[in-house]
Amino acid sequence: MTLYKSLMIVLIGFVCIACNGDAKKEDDEWLKKEPWEQISKKATGITVNFMMWQGSPVVNDYINNYVAPTIKREYNIDLKISGGQGPEIVQLVMGEKQANVQNGQVDIVWINGETFFQLRKIKGLWGPFVEQLPNTQFIDFDNTYINTDFQQPVDYMECPWSINQFAMVYNSAKVSSPPKNLRELEAYVKKYPGTFTISNDFTGMTMLKSFLAELAGGPKALDGPFDEEKYDILSKQLWNFINVNKAYFWKEGETFPKEQSKMNQLFANGELYIVYGFNEGGIEDKVFSGLYPKSTKGYPWENGTIRNTNYLGILDNAPQKAGAMQVINFLISPEAQFEKAKADGMDANTVLDLSKLSEAWQKKFKNAPQRKYGISMEKLKAHAMQEPAPEYMIRLYEDFRTKVIEK
Repeated sequence: MTLYKSLMIVLIGFVCIACNGDAKKEDDEWLKKEPWEQISKKATGITVNFMMWQGSPVVNDYINNYVAPTIKREYNIDLKISGGQGPEIVQLVMGEKQANVQNGQVDIVWINGETFFQLRKIKGLWGPFVEQLPNTQFIDFDNTYINTDFQQPVDYMECPWSINQFAMVYNSAKVSSPPKNLRELEAYVKKYPGTFTISNDFTGMTMLKSFLAELAGGPKALDGPFDEEKYDILSKQLWNFINVNKAYFWKEGETFPKEQSKMNQLFANGELYIVYGFNEGGIEDKVFSGLYPKSTKGYPWENGTIRNTNYLGILDNAPQKAGAMQVINFLISPEAQFEKAKADGMDANTVLDLSKLSEAWQKKFKNAPQRKYGISMEKLKAHAMQEPAPEYMIRLYEDFRTKVIEK
């Protein structure tokens, strides 16, 4: 009898968990239909947890010293930040799903590309929710750089936050004519040995996608779904190029930096003459802070560099979905986007279509201080490439390790 009662208690517990999960999902669904006033009313006096990359001082300053206090003052929401990107986010979601966690640790995540792809595969994102946000009226969703993420339709499952383009960066005091294609890069590393390398991270793999597209014959060569046969042919050429020349890389190609911050330090201390990065190379704040010399310049890779958008998503088991929507709506407001776009701050290109803003806001954006050192996205426009399918990035990570680092 005791065993019977124990089994019944366990079964009832499982039923309750399942029922609570269903009830929670039903409760969440109204957020996709209700007027914004009702959503906003629910999103007050709560704590919203935001998981994001924390590798940039200017990004952290923007979030901690502008966004968080403004959110608290205007909406009575406490914004708590935790560090994590791509793999950490996916691992967290998978772990909570396996443990049947109905109310997760995180509400909002900063994502794009392969993370969006992986979260969609495991049903880790909640939505669509973006159309509910009032400030999306200022965004052009017909823009393919906004409605498509690594060749994937966004379908309002993530909200655009910033748009930027990858750029090459060089020290003009050290190099008068930086390489703009693979043929010139091969000549460069032999002329300036030890001053170039490939970071084993998102940024380095993004550069390798530009190299793949060049080997394929043009900036649109990787458009469309992932092509296994094409990848196999092109990647063999890529790994051969790198392995033939890596003896002329930094540390003779025996090791590769794992983080972009390491690349920044190597460029700052003069070991590297060439680096690269998103946000048009991310030059401005590094020169202002004294990390990079004033002789730093950005330039496009001849065949093209990736232009993409990064996004904000809400996790499927986020306990504060209404609060997450309120925070995201603020982050795409003209006020927050203007603050984020300041050249002496986060220096991030707005996702807003300025023609949709009031004349007053249009004037503010157009009259804002411009970059003094970094190249503008407008100047890179002719060299913009769409992000290829996420499988290219995933395979590059795997193969760079096995076919270059461990070779």
